[in-house]
This record gives sequence, C-alpha cells and structure tokens, in this order.
Amino acid sequence: MRVLITGAAGQLGTDLVRTCDEAGDEVVACTRKELDLTDRDSVLAAVTSTRPEVVLNAGAWTAVDACESDPDRAYRTNALGVRWVTEAARIAGSHVVHVSTDYVFDGTKEEPYHEWDDPNPRSVYGRSKLGGEREADPSHTIVRTSWVSGAHGPNMVKTVLALIDQPELAFVDDQHGCPSFTADLAPAVRRLAVARIAGTFHVTNQGPTTWYGFVRDVLEAAGADPDKVRPIKTADLDPPRPAPRPANSVLDNAALRYVGLPLLPHYREPLDRLVQELRS
Repeated sequence: MRVLITGAAGQLGTDLVRTCDEAGDEVVACTRKELDLTDRDSVLAAVTSTRPEVVLNAGAWTAVDACESDPDRAYRTNALGVRWVTEAARIAGSHVVHVSTDYVFDGTKEEPYHEWDDPNPRSVYGRSKLGGEREADPSHTIVRTSWVSGAHGPNMVKTVLALIDQPELAFVDDQHGCPSFTADLAPAVRRLAVARIAGTFHVTNQGPTTWYGFVRDVLEAAGADPDKVRPIKTADLDPPRPAPRPANSVLDNAALRYVGLPLLPHYREPLDRLVQELRS
C-alpha cells in the first residue's frame, strides 16, 4: 500500500512507520513539519499531493493536563485536525484509520467499555478527541486505545525505569485500564487498514490492571523489588492533576472479536520485551 502516516515522529507513529516499512508499503512519514494538523492547507497539500491509499492518523496533542489550560489548541489539533484529514482523504480517495483514546469515557461504568457504550469525556483532552471521532467519515476506521507505551517517546514504563533506584514509589490504585504497547498496536492498526473495515474498534493489549499494579509489573520485569511501590488514591496526589482521569477505562475489544481479527497478547509479554530493550 501507499500509506501516509501523521504524527510519524511520535510514540505510535514511529512504530507505524517501522511496521509499514517492514510490510513493504510505500510510506509517506509526516511529522508536524510536513503535516500540521492545525493547518488545513498543510493537511490538504500533504495528502492530495501523495494520494495515499490509506492515511494512518496518529497525530494528536496528547498532553492531557496541558489540554486543560489550552482547550483551543486541543480542539484545533485533536478535533478540527481530523476534519482536515477527512476532507483531504475524500479528495484523494484514501481510507483513514484514526487513533483515539479511552479518555472519551467518564470511567463510571463498573464493567469494561465496549464500542457501543456512550462516550462522556470529563477532560478537555477527552472532549477534543471525541470531537475528532465525530469529524471522521463513517466509512473510515476509528481505533481507541489506552495507556500506551513504546520504545519512543515518554511513557509510564520509562518513568518507572528512571525512578528504579528510589527507595520508595507511590502510584494510584484506583484508576483501572489496559496497558497497550506500540510494538503490538502498530501491526493491529495496519491490519485494520488493509481490511478497510469501517467503524470503531477498541485495540489494547489484554489484561486489566491499575497504575499501581502496572508499576509493580515494570519493577519485576526490570529485576527490582515490586514491594517498593505503595498504593495511593487519586485524591491523595500532591500536587493534584489538572485533568480528571477516568477511574475505569478498561476497553473491551469486542468488535475485534466479533469480526474475527486477532486480539493483542497479554500486556506482560510486550512489557518484558520493552523493559529488556530499554535497559540493554
């Protein structure tokens, strides 16, 4: 395929470029310099000049707390940017796979969220990403994912490894989600692009946990003592985070199961690989 990837220098974008390269695709890798989602002319020029068969829209402003103080930037990038990508793709005849987030849910449901649950975001970031979903063409594909980590860019695994020599760590035990790893997520996004299946898909690694539980797993994978981390409540964070987090953002990958596409493996497998890669 000829594939255009937005956010190509980001955490997921980097692995999307690698995955598509290894599959033999003709890849047009667009960083913000080549394609600025906030600039309609920039998006139209990049997409219509290359006429890709598929656009993988991994570009976004994902600074959750910063979005709270700059909602205009959040909506320009995460919502209006998808409008420009959709318009450009329509002109070029491209199928779009747009990457979204678990933050579109409010976190009050006790069970995992499936694709047909009603979104109700509580943060500016979540509302801007829901705006992006609503700008997408119904014939295109939306991939919601959560708690993303990879070898490129900042993430929780790197944060924990940087703190590994501290005598004690404290992480919240009342936020539940599914860690997702770009090494697994990128091939899944490409599979959906190849299949051209329209609609919304939840795509995460399997296995729900809390941030406290996940940090214990990171420490164990690195050969450190997992008991050095203690659980705290979100309300005890000092200073408190500006953006509210969903207490439960576990995503049920129901649509993937129903259409017969493979689920991603349990998160411990890619976590162990990533920790070894980062520490080698």
